[in-house]
Amino acid sequence: MRRILHSIIIATLLATGVAAHAAPPPADAAAAIHNIRGFLPDLRFTLEGVGDKVVTQKAFKGKVVLLYFGYSSCPDVCPTTMAQLAQVMKNLGADANKAQIVFVSVDPHRDTPGKLQTYVDAFYKGAIGLTGTEDQIADVARRYRVAYQIEKPTTADKDDYVVTHSRGVYIFDQRGRARLLAPGTESVAALTAGVRNIIDHAAKS
Repeated sequence: MRRILHSIIIATLLATGVAAHAAPPPADAAAAIHNIRGFLPDLRFTLEGVGDKVVTQKAFKGKVVLLYFGYSSCPDVCPTTMAQLAQVMKNLGADANKAQIVFVSVDPHRDTPGKLQTYVDAFYKGAIGLTGTEDQIADVARRYRVAYQIEKPTTADKDDYVVTHSRGVYIFDQRGRARLLAPGTESVAALTAGVRNIIDHAAKS
C-alpha cells in the first residue's frame, strides 16, 4: 500500500510539473525534493551522443547522475535548470568528478547530437547531451514517467514549435539506483546537498 501511494504521489508531481514556459517556483520549493529510492527503476537507456556514439548508462557507472529531460530551444525552464545544475557541480568542488549532468532531449527532430552537446557545453563543459530516435526517447521517458508533447508549429515553418515537458531532475547514485527527484526548479543549495549526501554516504560505506 505504501508503494502504491508513493507512486501516485510521484506521478502527480510529474504531471503537474509539465510546462513549456513556466516561471520557476519560489526558493522555498527546495523542500519538494523527494526520496524515490525503491519507487523508480534503475538508470538504464540506450541513446546517442556527439559523434554518433551510442551511449548507455554504463558510461556513468560509479558517478552520481543528475538526469534532466528538456530541449535546446526551450526558452526559460531548461536554461534555468541547466544553470542551476552547473552551479551544483561548481559547489561540489573537488567532488565534481564524482557526479555527472546528463541532459536528454525530448526534441529529437531538431536536437542533433552535435547541436545538443554545444548547448549543454554552454552551461557546463562536463555535461553530456543525449538524443536518439523517437522510440528511444519515448522508451526512456516512459521509464521515468516523464511527460512531454511536441506542439503543432505556430507558423509556416515546420520547425517553429514548442515542446511541453516535465521539469524534474532525477538523481541516481553510483550504482544507478534512483535516489532523489526534484519535481520543479529547486534551489542550488538543496540540489547540492542532495548530491553531496549521496557522495559522502558512498565514501563511508
